[in-house]
Amino acid sequence: MSDDDPVLSRYVVGIDLGTTNSALCFVDTHESPWRVETFRIPQWIDVGQYETRETLPSFHYELTRDESGSLEWKLPWQQTSSAVCVGAFARDAGLRHPGRRVASAKSWLSHDGVDRTAEFLPWHGDADVSRLSPVDASSRYLAHLQAAWNHAHPEHALDQQDVVITLPASFDEVARELTVLAAKKIGLSRVYLIEEPQSAFYAWIDSHAQSWHEMISAGQMILVCDIGGGTTDFTLIRVQRAGDDSQQVQFHRVAVGKHLILGGDNLDLAIAKLAEEKLLRETGLASLAAEQWERLIQVARMAKETMLAPDRPAAYTLNLPAAGSKLIGGSLQVSLSAAEFDAALVDGFFPQVALSDRPAIGESGFREFGLPYAADPAVTRHLAAFLSDHRRSGLADDDTVSDIRPSWLLFNGGVMAAPALRNRIHESLSRWFRSDDDQDWSPGLLEAPRLDLAVARGAAYYAMVRRGEGVKIAANLGRSYYMQIAGNTANGHAASDTAEAICLIPGHAEAGQRFEVSEHPLELQLGEPVQFPLWASSTRLSDRAGEMVAINESEASRLPPICTVLGQSKRREVKTIRVVIQSELSEIGTVAMWCVEPESGRRWQLDFDIRSTLETDREAHRGQGESAGIVDHETIQASAAAIERVFGPHANLAPNQLIAALQEITQCKRDAWPPSLLRSLWQTLIDHHAGRRQSPQHEARWLNLVGYCLRPGYGVAVDDWRVSQTWKTVFGKLAFSAPQSRTESLILWRRIAGGMTSGQQQQLAAPLMTLLQGKGARAESSELLESWRLAASLERLTLDEKIRLGRAALGELRRKKSESIRPTLLWSIGRLGSRQPVYGPLNSVVTRVEAEQWLSELRSTSPPDKSLQLAVVQLARRTGDRHVDVSEEARLMTNEYLRSVDAPDHYVLLVQSGGRLSIDEENAVFGESLPLGIRLASGPMI
Repeated sequence: MSDDDPVLSRYVVGIDLGTTNSALCFVDTHESPWRVETFRIPQWIDVGQYETRETLPSFHYELTRDESGSLEWKLPWQQTSSAVCVGAFARDAGLRHPGRRVASAKSWLSHDGVDRTAEFLPWHGDADVSRLSPVDASSRYLAHLQAAWNHAHPEHALDQQDVVITLPASFDEVARELTVLAAKKIGLSRVYLIEEPQSAFYAWIDSHAQSWHEMISAGQMILVCDIGGGTTDFTLIRVQRAGDDSQQVQFHRVAVGKHLILGGDNLDLAIAKLAEEKLLRETGLASLAAEQWERLIQVARMAKETMLAPDRPAAYTLNLPAAGSKLIGGSLQVSLSAAEFDAALVDGFFPQVALSDRPAIGESGFREFGLPYAADPAVTRHLAAFLSDHRRSGLADDDTVSDIRPSWLLFNGGVMAAPALRNRIHESLSRWFRSDDDQDWSPGLLEAPRLDLAVARGAAYYAMVRRGEGVKIAANLGRSYYMQIAGNTANGHAASDTAEAICLIPGHAEAGQRFEVSEHPLELQLGEPVQFPLWASSTRLSDRAGEMVAINESEASRLPPICTVLGQSKRREVKTIRVVIQSELSEIGTVAMWCVEPESGRRWQLDFDIRSTLETDREAHRGQGESAGIVDHETIQASAAAIERVFGPHANLAPNQLIAALQEITQCKRDAWPPSLLRSLWQTLIDHHAGRRQSPQHEARWLNLVGYCLRPGYGVAVDDWRVSQTWKTVFGKLAFSAPQSRTESLILWRRIAGGMTSGQQQQLAAPLMTLLQGKGARAESSELLESWRLAASLERLTLDEKIRLGRAALGELRRKKSESIRPTLLWSIGRLGSRQPVYGPLNSVVTRVEAEQWLSELRSTSPPDKSLQLAVVQLARRTGDRHVDVSEEARLMTNEYLRSVDAPDHYVLLVQSGGRLSIDEENAVFGESLPLGIRLASGPMI
């Protein structure tokens, strides 16, 4: 709905879609004077008991069979009993059954290394629990709020009201668009977005409507420090005069911080880790079981809230059920003193640092939830960096009057409810900005009465601001957006982390503004894949739209690129056109981009490639594959000509001569061909796919080379498009039924499996499951061998399918008739049960119990050759995620075994401590050499 739409809803609604708690506030616009009210939300709080509460805990829970069978779970608006619920009961029941509860969906929604629309929550959930995507989980919370609202306001359904949803200021564009998608999934179309720190300040203005003018004056700067359950957000708001002679002031949001997954969840993990270490020392236990660890985190959350309160006890005892025991007498206990809590929480997350300090970079030590937590947990270091970068943001170069230190400090978020943490931040600001002339200076505190409701209240207030009422914060975009043109290279390798880029949208942009970069037109070919690598910076706010700049990761963050194929019709065109990029900051707070042909005015909308936030594609976006080497145009042309001599209309070269010819042209063995050349050869092969129909030998060579050139299915920009084109060209379309064609097609799919969707892998797996479990006719030996290798490479299969395949491979290994394919069976078992997949999702890794059973059988298998050793290492390799890792006992037994058979020392290290595979080990795990510059995954992904 636009601002000039005459149909105005009676109510405006603000929704805080929080990591830990959600809330809904509203304004009845028919009331005069209008006021912001809190909507009380009906929800289950216990078995058979529901109440209305001001907040809705952001947890989703699937009932156990006993719980669902004990009574009808029907809230007043529900017609039938439900097997799932959200809210207080979902949060508390998760203490007992953590594998049935979805938590921190908002943090997952901002995780740029996963497919946020994929169904993988709850993380490490129970086998019988349905999976949700972060978008679906967010939508479930919104659906509950919608149903509760509609029940209370049957004449004014929520989808007919103006709804403002809050999100972190640092959310990237994909997270913003997915938040809107979660709302659209339940029919909410009149949706607007507002950043949470702004919303918190709106709530403060609303609660101090009669007095804020007396407190705030022009030239001041306000710091909003927002730390919730999952994220940390910093925002600066400048106070400026409304006009040269005006006594009125305006608020301008001038800076936002970088996205930090750092909040209450991290504090809970720190306490749990501290308690675990002390518990293990006192009890002599080797480690806690994964289920105990999950419960310990929940207990730690309650301990945190108690020990950060003003009237806390001298110590807190954490009680934890012993593994396998439901009796109080079997529980474990550990006591932590107030001093230990302070060391872990106050000094650990809010240490006393200098203003010149900078956060550490790298990987966080926490991997328990699978989320990419901030590498440096020190909130004060992140705050110091933010203020150092932005204390002059929004000021003219000659402005010597306005403050460059925060005049006022506003806290928001559940973590900031703790006085000790608020005091540490206030003390830090006072110490950083005191001067010799003003030793007593400290920022003023803007008091917020209800931190748990402030964001929702501010969102409802902002909805009225949109209608021209209330006090407006003039908020520019706060981030500049760039399209990368090129990176600096030398000898085909990356010379630095600096990239050349064009500014598409400047940081001072406001909603509704459109920008066109006409001074830098692009030449694009219709029908071919194109990629637009994007960056965003919250520090480079003065760059102009169209300006060419050099940027790097110290001042900007990479966004998921826009990948697309431009065209006019279904018929493939080869026409090259000149286009310019147009960009717009929409009214709802999202960025839209178009390719525009100036001559004709034709426009193609460019959408963020949400799927390409997968880890395998993120590697491609860093340019590692491309940086391995660039081949000159003459060599590429000569190579294409050689392929045409085999598969073109005037073929005069035999298929078995093609590899030798290409190696002669490139003057190197095919293992040394860089990805840039490989993908170019792939395109030529696809262009001449009809030539494979000349003979079975032609088809076999074509299939083999296509897979080789596209392996591993990721690593170079728009590889997902290449895989989809290969699938359309080959799947179900073999020209010859010869065993050689079938075998080579299996090799092709195995090589590019990493770029396939789960649906494609399921289609490939269906006949393989029948064959490999011995339920169908036995295949030729070469075809059987490649069937095993392909099946084991399909890492997006379900957990049950992987277990059945692994058990079938172990059974086949026991058969003397299978001696000839023993190395393949061992390789398949290792790949199927690997603790760290090559590319696949960690949430479908074979269970620890199953992996330990496979390990036990393999350790008793002879001979202990390299194939067997590698399989054992894959099953026992340490990852740091206790849901994935085999038990300490199993690891110790495995290392004893590896030492006894003289396995490489690095194998022992991988099992004992974890770490990265060597290049040779990666090639062995992958099944053949990887292209130059492309590595296997090293961390969790979805």
